Amino acid sequence: MRFRPCIDIHNGKVKQIVGSTLSDAHGAQDNFVSTLDAAHYARLYKSRELYGGHIILLDPAGSEFYKADIEQARGALKAFENAMQIGGGVNKDNAGEFISMGASHVIVTSYVFSNGDINFEHLGALEKSIGKERLVLDLSCKRRGEDYYIVTDRWQKFTDVKLNEKTLETLSKHCDEFLIHAADAEGRQRGIERKAAEICAASPIKCTYAGGIASFDDVEELSRLSGGRLDFTIGSALDIFGGRLPFEKAAAYTN
Repeated sequence: MRFRPCIDIHNGKVKQIVGSTLSDAHGAQDNFVSTLDAAHYARLYKSRELYGGHIILLDPAGSEFYKADIEQARGALKAFENAMQIGGGVNKDNAGEFISMGASHVIVTSYVFSNGDINFEHLGALEKSIGKERLVLDLSCKRRGEDYYIVTDRWQKFTDVKLNEKTLETLSKHCDEFLIHAADAEGRQRGIERKAAEICAASPIKCTYAGGIASFDDVEELSRLSGGRLDFTIGSALDIFGGRLPFEKAAAYTN
């Protein structure tokens, strides 16, 4: 189990938000807005040798802030080159640009889950463009009834694709690893979504769980659920993002 650090960028600034409040019309509810740039956090992660963290661009491609988000990300990727993953508006046409910018992997959701289903044509185009070894699929999910469904467009739209063992098995053949946000818990610091975590634990490839971690008891619960196989990320609850959990203790999870 390893800690995977994050840098979330919104409106050109490093932030932590309440994930379920993100919308194109109204922005998002902020938990924390940093006065420091993304490169600062990347240098911090580099100093602790925390590989495999992710940078998420939270503004839609083409929006007034997306260019500023990209510039923040560029600084972070330069500061910790070939060590961090990046997602947000990635498709077959720009995936290679992010790799050239210094990303180890690109993270994709909406481009692959278009029109409510898995678009294998788009998935194949990404594999051809950068190779499956550079591709992370973000299977962010929300609960509907008794099941979890993959959501797209910055967690605003439900697809018809259930997050379950069958889906994980199918998609594992096309990517290097999964990143799975329990989107309704994201930024709320109220504990993990246990059922979503149990599904993540069934992944046949590397998988990182995100969403709701409020204590190191939550981290230990993830370890128990997965036999130590799940990696994890913490955002708003960390002291470097205004929370109460020591970053240094999280960074000690390196196995």
